[in-house]
Amino acid sequence: MLPAERHAQIVEALRDNRVVSTEEFGRLLGVSAETVRRDLKELERRGALVRVHGGATARDGGTGEEPPFTERAGIASAAKTAIGRAAAALVRPGQTVVIDVGTTAVAVARALPAEFRGTVATCSLQVAAELAGRPGVDVLVAGGRVRAGDLACSGAQAVAFFADLHADVAFLGSGGLDAATGLTDFHLDEVATRRVILGTALRSYVLADSGKFGRVAPHRVCGFDAFDGLVTEGPVPPDLARAVERADGVIVTG
Repeated sequence: MLPAERHAQIVEALRDNRVVSTEEFGRLLGVSAETVRRDLKELERRGALVRVHGGATARDGGTGEEPPFTERAGIASAAKTAIGRAAAALVRPGQTVVIDVGTTAVAVARALPAEFRGTVATCSLQVAAELAGRPGVDVLVAGGRVRAGDLACSGAQAVAFFADLHADVAFLGSGGLDAATGLTDFHLDEVATRRVILGTALRSYVLADSGKFGRVAPHRVCGFDAFDGLVTEGPVPPDLARAVERADGVIVTG
């Protein structure tokens, strides 16, 4: 098993059980205790968990460091698929749709029905590659600096691109979504892009699986009044639901 696969399984295990022992991780992954300890040390450095005596526990909030795209793709994959389907159901034929960056954004692109005809604008080369072969779909890609892994475009070119685009609906990725802090992200260069998208799209939705709830990434994007709704896979914590409702937003579940 590759390290990225082990890391994804460790994070998944901590979503279901708040504390997991090193011994339990070893049985789950089929590796030695020493390998587990190295994995836990690396994941703690990224802010994905907190090591405790004899194992690890889930981290509450905090910033940390975003795991690589390949690792995130294996985390909460069923939830992301459900979110992708729920978001795609909000799209209508002929619309101009913005799909942002991230593993959940790619799930939205994959979920767009085969019969969809319209325009998709994105700052993600991953999303663009997913849709480039679709008949009847015009794919527009923002320029700028490309970040490895997510293959995300950012910078002045990306901001200018979206400033001149007035989309019918936009789906934004998230580093974290917290009732007090709002929407946050790990990459400062991409915050400006998201803010422009929010300001020009007719409707906008944040994509967030339950693992993002209560999490605060280093850079604030906006408050709840800046977007129209949250697309997620299941129940939303009461404080977060109240924050969405106070901003007259909607919650869409997959």
